[in-house]
Amino acid sequence: HHPRATESATKYFLTQATASALLLFSAAMNAWMTGEWTITNMNSYTPTTILAIALAIKLGIAPFHLWLPDVLQGLDMMTCLILSTWQKLAPMALLILTSHQLNTNLLTLMALASAITGGWGALNQTQMRKIMAYSSIAHLGWMTLVISFAPGLALLNLMIYLLMTSSMFMMLMTLNATNMNKLSISWLKTPTLAASMMAGLLSLGGLPPLS
Repeated sequence: HHPRATESATKYFLTQATASALLLFSAAMNAWMTGEWTITNMNSYTPTTILAIALAIKLGIAPFHLWLPDVLQGLDMMTCLILSTWQKLAPMALLILTSHQLNTNLLTLMALASAITGGWGALNQTQMRKIMAYSSIAHLGWMTLVISFAPGLALLNLMIYLLMTSSMFMMLMTLNATNMNKLSISWLKTPTLAASMMAGLLSLGGLPPLS
């Protein structure tokens, strides 16, 4: 019921449709080259590269991340929670299943770009939804970096990320805090929840004693 929400929905649809088309294109190219439709044992360089790019677009890994902060900013907190957690499961499952055959150099490059972009991008933001979007980009970067070498560890990282992000969004919903100004005065109303949020933020940042 809001122009920003309509804009977000359109951006999300176009991005995901492009990524899905690329995913199908890589599977079709692999089928054309090998004669089988399975994507868990691709041997050719081009289909695996296209597959990695398609999954990166779906997840919002840098340099294909620009849609994520804009989309999240136009949505309400509950939808942001679903988009940041539940919607990551299917592409991450595909990434974990195909991680052994993807180009390690490309994944490492995208992972480092995501970690840098996620950290830098959040510095000059005042909107909580955009900060959480950049946090998502940074965390996905570290997961992508680990995934080639230890998929099990990346899965554990994903579980921890989902848990922490869900709790953060639920606390933001309870406080009705969409920007830094509202968040900074929330301790007057609910000191316990504000303290819990501080712990949640430290945990998302991986700082001791919550590392």
